[in-house]
Amino acid sequence: MAHDEVVKRYSGLARAALTGKVVVDCDAEEFDQGCFGTAGYDDTTGLPEGALRASLGCGDPVAVAGLHAGETVLDLGSGGGIDVLLSARRVGPHGRAYGLDASPDMLELACENAARAGVSNVEFLHGRIEAVPLPGHCVDAVISNCVINLSDDKPAVLAEAFRVLRPGGRFGVSDVVTDGPVDPVRRAAAEQRVGCVAGSLTVEEYRALLGQAGFVGIVITFTADHGDGVRSAIVQAHKPAIVPGLEIRPMREADAGQVLSIYQAGLDTAQAGFETVAPSWEGFTAGRLPHLRYVAVDTETDEVVGWVAASAVSARPVYAGVVEHSVYVHPGCQAHGIGRALLTAFIAASEDAGIWTIQSGVFPENTASLTLHQALGFRVVGARERVGRHYGAWRDVLLLERRSTVIGP
Repeated sequence: MAHDEVVKRYSGLARAALTGKVVVDCDAEEFDQGCFGTAGYDDTTGLPEGALRASLGCGDPVAVAGLHAGETVLDLGSGGGIDVLLSARRVGPHGRAYGLDASPDMLELACENAARAGVSNVEFLHGRIEAVPLPGHCVDAVISNCVINLSDDKPAVLAEAFRVLRPGGRFGVSDVVTDGPVDPVRRAAAEQRVGCVAGSLTVEEYRALLGQAGFVGIVITFTADHGDGVRSAIVQAHKPAIVPGLEIRPMREADAGQVLSIYQAGLDTAQAGFETVAPSWEGFTAGRLPHLRYVAVDTETDEVVGWVAASAVSARPVYAGVVEHSVYVHPGCQAHGIGRALLTAFIAASEDAGIWTIQSGVFPENTASLTLHQALGFRVVGARERVGRHYGAWRDVLLLERRSTVIGP
């Protein structure tokens, strides 16, 4: 279903709710039995009746968003405003809750419900969840309740959620997903029963799109089974944390020049590796996995100040979960925690990707790198003595390894 048709459909539901009717956006029996609407909440005490009547979600994202007093939260597809009102209660008078919806009628309904609730720390915005009308790095949490599945451009929605989040911010949504091999005809029928008019993502697709957007720490927890592989689920992830003024995002081809410049600066120290000249971008790309590449950038200028990337250690299937990584920080930006933030994000992303072992080789003289890696769970598993000549001197290399406690045990 196209965007305009979705807006038309939900505008009609909003107008019905404004007249005092209880509305549903899927099969009535499914709505009652599938934990939709207010059935997905543990506590709706004190909310206006109008917000409860118009509740169309498939869970309680506010309960898993980890909201704290004073924070800012954004609800994508806020509908009648129930999750915005619950969020406003969590963040308190010094926090703020935004609701974004494409339907003017839904916004009218939400504003009416907020007024009846006597809530002042909320703001409802008109716009599309694929193009959020807010600046980047302005919210601490993004929530949504059974709305992302309605979008016909889900990658754009997740990219926008990543953009508006501050580093360390959380993504916690309720949504409809598909799990396991399913007959496509029966899947489509089940999606229609639950009002998933644009088609649901599979669990694997959801994970992949979140990772492509830059999210890490991805957890998908099923909350209800609607049959034929279609389920409601809570989807959680976070934007990598880093010091103020910077963010960690996936590496782009446009970053090539800056990435290679930092690479060369590291090699020039004679402590970063046996290479003396950074490869071309084509060589860099060919030698590294297409995913698990991240840069730390200035949020104002997008200047790259560090990067991390991974290479496969072998093409043999038995080593599919083993990678070797490299992490480099601009020489003028060291000792600011950038390397630690990059490596922390990389570890989380690698576990999201099913990696169970990360390896690296470090010169014994590179004590800063050794200290960083050991602080994040790497251990020295061996040493290669006098393994190569570098600038006329024989050098040893320590072999480091980090075994995941999440993947593999």
